Amino acid sequence: MLRCIYPGTFDPLTKGHDDLIRRASKLFDEVVVGIADSKRKGPWFTADERVAMASEVTKDLPNVRVERFSCLLLDFVHQQNASIIMRGLRAVSDFEYEFQMAGMNRGMDPNIEVVFLTPSEKFLFISSTIVREVAYFGGDVSRFVHPIVAAALKVKVEERKREAN
Repeated sequence: MLRCIYPGTFDPLTKGHDDLIRRASKLFDEVVVGIADSKRKGPWFTADERVAMASEVTKDLPNVRVERFSCLLLDFVHQQNASIIMRGLRAVSDFEYEFQMAGMNRGMDPNIEVVFLTPSEKFLFISSTIVREVAYFGGDVSRFVHPIVAAALKVKVEERKREAN
């Protein structure tokens, strides 16, 4: 069984992420979306909220499951009995960082393969950071995220603005 891990913060999950998950679900027997706690990044959404959103968005994919993790990625890969890490690349700037990470992971465990996928052209410019910024300033993010995520973003923006005052 080919099981791949698609790790990330997914703060929030975008249509670009969803595109990659759906495409990976056709390539692998099972895709585990690994939601990293990533407290050091200061995510807007808790890990549990991100797991819930990703689970809802991907619920129609029988070979996809969403799991939270707060350990070294390779430890999570081993816990899930996976042998492949899948990463998304949007631009050349993503490649340099991802190439370094792939080399580090391969150096720590040569049995783990890293596979890169690029999202569909219409999603190449979308990032969680940009989506959060647009949402915060009242822009329409409905083209960039699933309706469930858009609704959660609206609530989160209101909370953050209340906290700022």
